[in-house]
Amino acid sequence: MDAVEVAGLRIAYQQVGSGPPLVLFHGAGDDSRIWRQQLEGLSRDFTVIAWDAPGCGQSDDPAPDLSAPELGLLAAGFVEQAVRGKGKPHILGLSWGSMVALELYKGYPDVPASLLLVSAYAGWAGSLPPEEVDRRIAMVEAEIGEPPGKFVHEWLPTLFTPAANPAVVAEIAAIMLDVRPASLRALLSASGRADYRHLLPTITVPTLLIYGEEDQRSPLPVAHELHRQIPGAELTVIPGAGHLVFAEAPDAFNAEVRRFLQGQA
Repeated sequence: MDAVEVAGLRIAYQQVGSGPPLVLFHGAGDDSRIWRQQLEGLSRDFTVIAWDAPGCGQSDDPAPDLSAPELGLLAAGFVEQAVRGKGKPHILGLSWGSMVALELYKGYPDVPASLLLVSAYAGWAGSLPPEEVDRRIAMVEAEIGEPPGKFVHEWLPTLFTPAANPAVVAEIAAIMLDVRPASLRALLSASGRADYRHLLPTITVPTLLIYGEEDQRSPLPVAHELHRQIPGAELTVIPGAGHLVFAEAPDAFNAEVRRFLQGQA
């Protein structure tokens, strides 16, 4: 893996392909390995760059009290170094990574050429009822420091549909079993109560929203509200897929990403 240093932290990443740069921000509890089918499937058209977020994969652990602006600075600094000389990047954020993408846009709106928000939230507090936000925060707080094997398999039914390929589910589970407490602390500290509703109407770059039809964690009412709030946004719903739509329906997902990005050329 390649790596850059941002604000004293080593941030590791995978890079493949050639063409316009597409930066992938993964979700909570995983790392860049989850994008295997995008690194393979999109690299003939794009330079695909997938980071290990601070606290994840081969990247350094952040401070336990990481703030949202600090997370945005790390993301912007990473993008600046990783795409230098390659052109203006398209930014794709999955789930928690969608909050990273929105925080990046909030602080550095001139960085992205476009936004692709997948299984996204306007922050938990911006998209979910207060009691659900409290429940999720309490759940993550309880999981910090626990062996990942104790809770990762409880996540899986909320991430995939029952029809998902068992090999793909097992692949993602194995990656999530490497989750470190540092990544969960960073998630809560920087994003646990994030609310980006005020930001959505100010987004001026082309934006694509991609959701699985059967997503349990960011269900379609969340998708429709982001679609309503972001000017000119496109919404794609992939039938028969859950929260990890990119892994459960990779061909359909990659086709939508390719269609959208080639339309920006």
